[in-house]
Amino acid sequence: MKVPICLLFIYGAVLVSASGVDLPSLNIWPMPKYVTNGNKTLYMASDFVLDNTGSKFGDASGILRDGFSRMLDVVKLDHAVDGNFSRFDPSAILKGINVVIDSPSDELQYGVNESYTLTVSNSYAHIEAKTVYGALHGLQTFSQLCHFNLNDEVIEVDLAPWTIIDQPRFLYRGLLIDTSRHYLPLPVIKNVIDSMSYAKLNVLHWHIVDTQSFPLEIPSYPKLWDGAYSTAERYTVADAKEIVSYAQSRGINVLAELDVPGHAASWGFGYPALWPSANCMQPLDVSNEFTFKLIDGILSDFSKIFKFKFVHLGGDEVNTSCWETTPHVEQWLKQHKLDGSMAYQYFVLRAQKLALSHGYEIVNWEETFINFAAKLSPSTVVHNWLVSGIAAEAVASGFRAIVSNQDKWYLDHLDATWDGFYMNEPLAGIKDPRQQALILGGEVCMWGEHIDGSDIQQTIWPRAAAAAERLWTPYSKLAKNPREVTNRLAHFRCLLNQRGIAAAPLAGLGRATPDDPGSCYKQ
Repeated sequence: MKVPICLLFIYGAVLVSASGVDLPSLNIWPMPKYVTNGNKTLYMASDFVLDNTGSKFGDASGILRDGFSRMLDVVKLDHAVDGNFSRFDPSAILKGINVVIDSPSDELQYGVNESYTLTVSNSYAHIEAKTVYGALHGLQTFSQLCHFNLNDEVIEVDLAPWTIIDQPRFLYRGLLIDTSRHYLPLPVIKNVIDSMSYAKLNVLHWHIVDTQSFPLEIPSYPKLWDGAYSTAERYTVADAKEIVSYAQSRGINVLAELDVPGHAASWGFGYPALWPSANCMQPLDVSNEFTFKLIDGILSDFSKIFKFKFVHLGGDEVNTSCWETTPHVEQWLKQHKLDGSMAYQYFVLRAQKLALSHGYEIVNWEETFINFAAKLSPSTVVHNWLVSGIAAEAVASGFRAIVSNQDKWYLDHLDATWDGFYMNEPLAGIKDPRQQALILGGEVCMWGEHIDGSDIQQTIWPRAAAAAERLWTPYSKLAKNPREVTNRLAHFRCLLNQRGIAAAPLAGLGRATPDDPGSCYKQ
């Protein structure tokens, strides 16, 4: 079946330099596993088509078709494409792209095969992939081979013929957004998701609620979103499902976080019984069975929205003094022969059991591992953020881990520069291959205390792209000195700008502004 896209009036070309160009000079981000190129120029036809002949993927959901259309849109970049094709050799016209997918399924889950092979030669480009999500990555890479020639008013694909064989180094490549500290409108979140797909990140960690606000509708406990900043700063169940669907269509899972027992004061504005007292509002009241009934209800509602196999249960920065100084909680602790730290363990383990009962595997921040590793569910994924070496300790103990060490991969740390993001190695200090395999990957974190819809993208990019290459590209292909990739990352930053993503300059600290007038590629 061939799907003509005549209405988009897309014209393109593949421009090739001499064979054997050094990888650092190729403007592909993240760098693929294997790349060869040639020295021809091909031109994308005005009726460039998607051809799925030979594919087992029926595309009933339209994921591939929509991905193809998006690829054409970001290649065209709203330019008027009016080139005269009659002056080109017909053998140089690229007529379409043939995409062959082995699996008929569009199920997206952790561990889905994201590999692809992309070839570009005379007449047709070809993508072969095990799943549609690998094919989407292939389309993203193909889009980076294309550029609009302003002189000829055509789209060119550089350096043909191409052969690219690619797959991710890590299966978890995440970005955290925080909608509690500042509400992020749906179009902003969708724009973030689009930008993630350009860098081949594949998990949106949605830190939905925290001390400051509870913006999500929970049907089982409808007063919870009384903790939102305002009635306009809320997400309905339909909104949350739309975010999940939008992300899935781009190959991105959504990891929902319900941080307990701390970081939860906003819950009590709808249900004050969750507070130990009106003057001591968190951690959630460990002595009240209603607390756990409500968490069970939230997780039940989550299971109808968030289909990722993991749920994040937080567990960080828990100060138990509120429990130990509130009379009725203090009395409960004495009755159960618990002190504050033991009650913290009790709470986390009960929350884990509730999540397991709803079919989830659990991610917890590292404090749970530090304080009571032996008691955690064996399926726990330890999320390292604070203490150096915790990921190595976790996998040595048999746990899986995600790396987000704050000194390197916290985007709200504006003094953390892109080169530090690039050089941060998730497997640092882990030599045993069996333990290395327990590192799921890594995640950059965009905490929201000082960002909102006005500045989120320039705070994320291009630093997140530096981490994205670390997580995607084979270790042997990574630059040993970040200066080797400066020009290529600058090119990708400009590509993001061209696609409507407000990525900041490389020079300077995070969220920097241009120092002086000049080319995007020099900033």
